[in-house]
Amino acid sequence: MRFVVLLLTLLAFPVWAQTYPSKPVKLVVPFPAGSATDQVARLIGAQLQESLKQPFIVENKAGAQGGIAAAEVARTAPDGYTIMVTTNTPQAANVSLFKKLNYDPVKDFAPIARLGTTSFMLMVKPDFPAKDLKGFLEHVRKQPGKLSAGYGSAGSQVSLAMLKSMGKLDVVEVPYKGIPQAVTDTMGGSLAFTFVDLGNAIAQAKGGKLRGLGVTSLKRTPLAGDQPAIAEELPGYELIAWFALVAPAKTPNDVVQKINGASLEALKKGEVKEKFATIGVDVAPMAPTELAKFIQSEIAHWAKLVKLANIQPE
Repeated sequence: MRFVVLLLTLLAFPVWAQTYPSKPVKLVVPFPAGSATDQVARLIGAQLQESLKQPFIVENKAGAQGGIAAAEVARTAPDGYTIMVTTNTPQAANVSLFKKLNYDPVKDFAPIARLGTTSFMLMVKPDFPAKDLKGFLEHVRKQPGKLSAGYGSAGSQVSLAMLKSMGKLDVVEVPYKGIPQAVTDTMGGSLAFTFVDLGNAIAQAKGGKLRGLGVTSLKRTPLAGDQPAIAEELPGYELIAWFALVAPAKTPNDVVQKINGASLEALKKGEVKEKFATIGVDVAPMAPTELAKFIQSEIAHWAKLVKLANIQPE
């Protein structure tokens, strides 16, 4: 009898995998609407919906540097109908930013695909006294403890901490649930500056709402050609963020491969690459096995960055 049940299960599984998805799929975003991760989720979600013929519905669940969403997804049924559009924050940096996590970024997830990479831009109000990066550093140094800066992700937090450490700056750090809120308060004047993901930064600069002073990539990026690299004033300064798809651990491999295949095919399209470029993201695909190794290496990498930035775990 046990043999019959096992045989039926083995026979049924491929059929089930072939029919996936047979209902809408939830794409959980661990940051607020309007964030870079949200924009990436909506772009890839539209491509997956077109390819797999089922709705891919974005659900934003911000908080704890992406940790709230990550913990929830980790506990979800591993059936392929809940996927997280993750980043270096919940999947790597949080290991060093928090004393304790309610999830394991390696054991609790099945890597599906890396989608792309991005950097951040240091931004101020248009009427900020300094007109370039060198002038900005001099201006902030002259007002120790008087200026405040906000962050809304590990990338922006570490960018800020590294700027303070390497630039010998004394500013008050203000945490937010996401970068969009920090952008709003910088425009409103309650923050002197913030670090904004490249896609949102380009939009703010074009709209004249904020002004860029430098990017966190080691060299200038063609996505924001008029911006110097912060490393030009602070040698060795570099920070790159990334986006990926992960599912709860034990999600069937057939399902993982199906989503991976659809994702990587989408990322080959010229029009998709152009859409990603408009939100400041360079397409940088990875398959599940490669992504698993990459996440492991990134946990170690972000541990070094957090230590370099002198950040104490919360």
